[in-house]
Amino acid sequence: MEQMKRENPDVVSSMVYGQTYERRNITLLKIGLSSTGRKKAIWMDCGIHAREWIAPAFCQYFVREILRTYKTDTKVNEMMKNLDFYITPVLNVDGYIYSWHNESTRLWRKSRSPGTGGCTCYGTDLNRNFYANWGMVGVSTDCCFETYCGTKALSESEAWAVTDMLGKMREDILAFLTIHSYGQLILVPYGHPNISAPNYDELMEVGLGAAKAIKAVHGMDYTVGTSPDVLYANSGSSRDFARLIGIPLSFTFELRDKGEHGFELPEDQIQPTCEEAYAGAQHIITYTHDKAFYSYAATVRATLWTTLLAAWVSSATQP
Repeated sequence: MEQMKRENPDVVSSMVYGQTYERRNITLLKIGLSSTGRKKAIWMDCGIHAREWIAPAFCQYFVREILRTYKTDTKVNEMMKNLDFYITPVLNVDGYIYSWHNESTRLWRKSRSPGTGGCTCYGTDLNRNFYANWGMVGVSTDCCFETYCGTKALSESEAWAVTDMLGKMREDILAFLTIHSYGQLILVPYGHPNISAPNYDELMEVGLGAAKAIKAVHGMDYTVGTSPDVLYANSGSSRDFARLIGIPLSFTFELRDKGEHGFELPEDQIQPTCEEAYAGAQHIITYTHDKAFYSYAATVRATLWTTLLAAWVSSATQP
């Protein structure tokens, strides 16, 4: 992250927006061309689950690619002018570092906060800790379980940090992408089986378009749907929280593979996984950008035309 800032000072800055339980900084990169006005935003985070190593790798790849191409790719350049990208390469920093400790910790999932009430196990599933139908389905209240949802919504400082940032930026964020593994899925809100997003059809259409873009790169099939439809029911996820507070386009990516290697994805699959996921993310971001800026421009033109036509009709009918 420091290297990206150093090599691209005109378009990259960083921001510490929280701390983990073990007092490590939670840092994002803000990427975009400077503007005198307020800009819309895209949010992306990776590594909310420690063992999903391909996710932070993808965030790094995404950052590298948009910085590599924005001067020569007219579409990327246009989006960099109109949007700022807020990218957190590793959200669960404590858990991620712990998963690198040795072979016995490689598959650690949760945060590293200690249990309460006499429970001697560590960690909360950060993706069950958000204020989005918290504690209702697909969670455990036993702190030794991998899906332990915490003592209450936002009990974990990592979930609180994201919640605070999204709350401050909710009027500006157009799309929310959270990157996980594995399963080759694109998940749309909501994780509760009895609740549907008001723009479910749009979310599915955009998600299916992203899956088509992914398949075109290396032939990999990604399944699109709500978590209860294609994976399992769950509550308290960051994806659902983002949609609940009004961010219209919210997606979870579950990257390769489908279970052969699982979280221990071989090194030779890192690059192709990132390449195809980049294509899927670009599809969603391009759709989001064009909907916001071209639809707005078309609305302005239509309003102007209607106003001019009404004025002309009024003047033409005057005696």
